[in-house]
Amino acid sequence: MIRRTLCALVLAAALMGQTPPPAAPQPERRPPPGYQDPYAGKKRLLIVADLSTGNQSAHMAVSHAVAVIEQLGRESGAYVAFIRTDTDWVTKGETWGKGNYAKGGKSQARGKNLDYFDAVLFYTNGETNMTPEQKQDLLDYIAKDGKGFIGVHTATATAYAWPEYGEMLGGVFDNHPWMIAEARVIVERPDFPAMKGWQTGMVFRDEHYQMRPAPYARDKVDVLARLDPASVDLKAPMVHRTDADFPVAWIKSYGAGRVFYTGLGHTDAAWDDPRVRSMTLEAIKWAINGGQTPRPHPLAEK
Repeated sequence: MIRRTLCALVLAAALMGQTPPPAAPQPERRPPPGYQDPYAGKKRLLIVADLSTGNQSAHMAVSHAVAVIEQLGRESGAYVAFIRTDTDWVTKGETWGKGNYAKGGKSQARGKNLDYFDAVLFYTNGETNMTPEQKQDLLDYIAKDGKGFIGVHTATATAYAWPEYGEMLGGVFDNHPWMIAEARVIVERPDFPAMKGWQTGMVFRDEHYQMRPAPYARDKVDVLARLDPASVDLKAPMVHRTDADFPVAWIKSYGAGRVFYTGLGHTDAAWDDPRVRSMTLEAIKWAINGGQTPRPHPLAEK
């Protein structure tokens, strides 16, 4: 009845050339008891495990990886993880469901966006389905909002056609000259929390990556660990780097934000290794909360 009266007043005012009365304020819509945000006050990590535009069959460990990362957060209390296999929430705009759950639908349901999260983790591959607006939102989220970004394994084999992403992350994948192989690790930053489970000389079996000559640069990234070149075949056909610099993990600043990347994590076994679990947890904690400032440094002389 009230709504009909208000509509009649608006119509009458319009016919008379008058400004209609302001609409009555609507009460704030609050969730019913028991449906409040259970994660309010907690640190929140958005995990994007999207291989839909890349090599979907080569990285089956992504399922185990994101399960481990989610559990690391819950067990430690450091963060709560939200796992997505699409990039819909990588935006500053509104997100809604589909069908009846779309905006204006019978059961419309609003989703989350970047503003809800303290850090974003990519285990992605290929060009992604992000729009130009989404891409800029992600860069601004890190650089301007001062949030964190974590890249895992194929995150460097993502968005080749988006050079700003490679600059933000700190490197772009070239290839893996040795396929899945054992190699020794040299720890360059033993004081960084993510490296507390590692020691120089340790052997790790994984699909070890080689970065393209650019944008990876020692004056832009703080390398935490690299491969011992004496433990791999530098004459393998796909070895392109002449400096024998094969980083395993690094951190860097991007504007006001924090970025961590590791090339490890191709196999299920990698995610069962305590060293990878510890490194990942500490890296996410750093990306979310801050801590040591990255200290780029040159490759140690042989």
